[in-house]
Amino acid sequence: MSEKNRLVDAPSHVKLLERDLDKRPILECMHLGIDFGGLHAVEDLNITIGPTEISGLIGPNGAGKTTVFNLLTKVYEPTGGVIMIDGVDTRGKSTAQISHMGVARTFQNIRLFNHMSVLENVTAAMDARLKYGFGSSIFRLPAYWREEKRAREEARELLNAFGMSKEEETPAGSLPYGEQRRLEIVRALATKPRILLLDEPAAGMNPSETRELMENIRWIRETFNTAIFLIEHDMKLVMEVCDGIMVLNFGRVIAKGTPKDIQNDPQVIEAYLGRKKEAQHG
Repeated sequence: MSEKNRLVDAPSHVKLLERDLDKRPILECMHLGIDFGGLHAVEDLNITIGPTEISGLIGPNGAGKTTVFNLLTKVYEPTGGVIMIDGVDTRGKSTAQISHMGVARTFQNIRLFNHMSVLENVTAAMDARLKYGFGSSIFRLPAYWREEKRAREEARELLNAFGMSKEEETPAGSLPYGEQRRLEIVRALATKPRILLLDEPAAGMNPSETRELMENIRWIRETFNTAIFLIEHDMKLVMEVCDGIMVLNFGRVIAKGTPKDIQNDPQVIEAYLGRKKEAQHG
């Protein structure tokens, strides 16, 4: 790990990447929580992620990890606590407004437009950024064609960066599973996010595809200067790509720190890593 990617203590008693110390965190959650019928699905959650940090959220099945992502993107409205994106309070914001603030996500279950081409899937994600009015789109005025051309050019650049140029006319639903996962990430990046939320991006991937995903995650951070927050069960991926890791169990964080800290934490071994090892040997 390079020096600039080392977690250090920030003045606010949280850990940030050394290179992010002079920048405002892109994501801050204070005492975040949500109840479902009296059940504390997430309770007293505190998160701070720097603008170029790769952070991981792990934990057993049912720990509340995807619920956290749903809170951050306003699929669910918190019953307590505060979420700040780049210093702005998100209370009262819609999912679309959160996206405009620079938050993009992928899902456990792939959500592509299967009958649309690969290129169309990416350009569709850019619709909110296109600068033409309703009249221009109805009457196909020059402003409409200029923006559509720009969107296609940007989409092709992204697809080329991810080695998917040859598939741009292929229906998304016809792609192999690993390429569909990659297309989901490309589509999320098309919104130009400040923070990218990846929900189990390696699910269903073979070892070769997972290694390529690791390289892609690092490349995204460096190329787009963006933060990445991921949920993942592949511990090798998490330990190799994440600067910091939080461990969730029954809706509460039981540990946070560097990958080395997490690997050696007794609560984590008991609640998550230990269970996984027992299951593998059972």
